[in-house]
Amino acid sequence: MADWLERTELLIGGESIDKLKSAHVMIVGLGGIGSYAAEFISRSGVGTITLIDGDVFDLTNKNRQLTATDSTIGKSKASILGERLLDINPEIKLSVINEFVLPERVYELINEYEPDVVMDCIDSVSVKIEWIVACLLSRTKIVAHFGAGGKMDPSKVKVAPMPQVTNCTLAAHVKKRLKKRNIDTKKVRAVYSEEVQRRDSLKMTNGLQFKKSFYGTISYMPALFGLHGAADVIDYLTNRK
Repeated sequence: MADWLERTELLIGGESIDKLKSAHVMIVGLGGIGSYAAEFISRSGVGTITLIDGDVFDLTNKNRQLTATDSTIGKSKASILGERLLDINPEIKLSVINEFVLPERVYELINEYEPDVVMDCIDSVSVKIEWIVACLLSRTKIVAHFGAGGKMDPSKVKVAPMPQVTNCTLAAHVKKRLKKRNIDTKKVRAVYSEEVQRRDSLKMTNGLQFKKSFYGTISYMPALFGLHGAADVIDYLTNRK
């Protein structure tokens, strides 16, 4: 065991440390939620991590994304986060995919990398749906993160089977389209907030990268979503859930 994991081992035991070291977690979307999710996953001692995101930092990311600073503006989110994770744990088997994943590409990535768990941290409906479907078809554990935007109450964040998600516009669109495809989502773990979204914070976009709109965000909410998702994944990998 690496010395830096001593306190983790005191809490969860050596057997769980070994399980995490042998696990592979794929994190898709490295913005406000995904960047923090990756941070917590790496600090738990997970041995293999795959990061996927084709975006670069811009100024508006600084209010909520872990690796967004003045010095990273214009740089690859996946590459910068990958460097940070290796600085935390140089022994990580790390794959960095700088790519905006199109729906048809999802299946190729799952088949090629064969993760134990996929953490879906993206907010585009079409691609999110394909990650969920592909994981269910391949029997890959998936934790899907839904809308942190337009919300401010940290006490309302929950993790539950996807059919239980309420008060989330993104989840409503995803569930509606999955229902049309007769996809059973009971095995999809979902991170969401029960708080009603503040619709006065909604802004429309030009539709690029599968997004038609976005809500205003506060610094701590995406991080909290990533924390809850990481906790659920760690519990799953160590057979606590």
